[in-house]
Amino acid sequence: MRKMEELKKKLCYQRKNFWKESSEKEKKNAFDFSEGYKDFLDKGKNVRESVNYFEAELLKKGYQNLDKKANGNKIFRLSKNKNAAIAIIGKKPILEGINIVASHIDAPRVDLKQNPLFEDSETNLGLLRTHYYGGIKKYQWMSTPLAIHGVFVKKNGEVLNVSIGEDENEPVFVMPDLLPHLARKEQYTKKIGEAITAGSMNVIFNSIPYIEDEETKEAVKLNALILLNEKYGITEEDFLVAELELVPAGKARDSGLDKSFVLGYGQDDRVCAYTSAQAIFDAETPEKTAIVYLTDKEEIGSEGNTGAKSIFILDFIADLLKYNNESSDSLSLRKTLINSQILSADVNAAINPNYPNVHEKENAVHLGFGVSITKYTGSGGKRASNDANAEFNAKIIKILNKENVNWQTGTLGKVDEGGGGTIAKFLAQHGAEVIDCGPGILGMHALYELTSKADIYSSYKAYKAFFEKA
Repeated sequence: MRKMEELKKKLCYQRKNFWKESSEKEKKNAFDFSEGYKDFLDKGKNVRESVNYFEAELLKKGYQNLDKKANGNKIFRLSKNKNAAIAIIGKKPILEGINIVASHIDAPRVDLKQNPLFEDSETNLGLLRTHYYGGIKKYQWMSTPLAIHGVFVKKNGEVLNVSIGEDENEPVFVMPDLLPHLARKEQYTKKIGEAITAGSMNVIFNSIPYIEDEETKEAVKLNALILLNEKYGITEEDFLVAELELVPAGKARDSGLDKSFVLGYGQDDRVCAYTSAQAIFDAETPEKTAIVYLTDKEEIGSEGNTGAKSIFILDFIADLLKYNNESSDSLSLRKTLINSQILSADVNAAINPNYPNVHEKENAVHLGFGVSITKYTGSGGKRASNDANAEFNAKIIKILNKENVNWQTGTLGKVDEGGGGTIAKFLAQHGAEVIDCGPGILGMHALYELTSKADIYSSYKAYKAFFEKA
């Protein structure tokens, strides 16, 4: 029996449960690390707020903006308040390649339309029209407290940051669901994805009319505009250029009797953004230049001038070459990228004990067993997948083993069950070695997602090891 156990240990792949294998010190580290992470989730509920959070941290830690006469080896750049690139210039020439950890900081949400405010003539309620962003289950957003986050750009050019509903003294907002007593025809006879339509996701905004005389039209809408003008100095026209988003109101919380989980909104993929940023902050000066790349628009295909398809990261690397007194021409930039190694830091779908049949357990992520190394994503026949090279896969696992990082392999569900993608394929097209690497998550794209503190901390350790050893 003893020999059999020794052979299994030597020859078989076995996930290691962080809580069983780790020292008491490491367990405490995992709990302590999650405190800062929860604070970030509360302060960075949308892309702009996340960038603002990291900018403040960067300045505290002595990083300098590349666009403001920087000096030293700790550099960063922001773009349009929606992208960030953080770099430590290493000992070797940048041309020899960069180690990049890339994640996205957008999350599924519900946006307000450009002309959102109206008064329903039948009920005399003030409402807001919405348009959902990314892959959501619409029914999850009904009858839950929501907060409004975003910006107005006033006529004088002033950018006004708005957050309503996070403070307990502030009002929250809701899309009221239909009561079950009357839902038989409207909802129960339909497929779950059709029971709630986009047109029924209007937000109740207000109900008190502005009373001047009984003939005042749209008096409830008018009163809402009066209140907004008094508080923020805006008019209805300012909505047309605003970016306003609805997100779940409230703070990230510990979850589970043993407090081993974090429950909160937007952990896909801000968990990787936070852990990679902390990893570069704590990393020793590396041999190769290290970059944390935080991008937008992943949930809608990485499009636009702030998505992973944009030129932002290429431009940043070219300017880093120039800053480091290296050639920054097109050939040098291409060679740098081809020589680079990238962890596409994104979450994977952990096995849900309530829905185990969508996974193949031997090739699935388990909460509490460490960071996931995901060779390929995509769907069906690996469609739209990066599918990392075996040599790079082996190199990453070797580093994690050497640095005592809990890791596991995982895929995104059974073949033909569904699937999904990350920004890996957009980064790989530049010739770099790329593999997906991040924690497992339960309830992905739900209003409240569940992560294990073991996996959050293991992801941080993995990214730090990658910067220092790869």
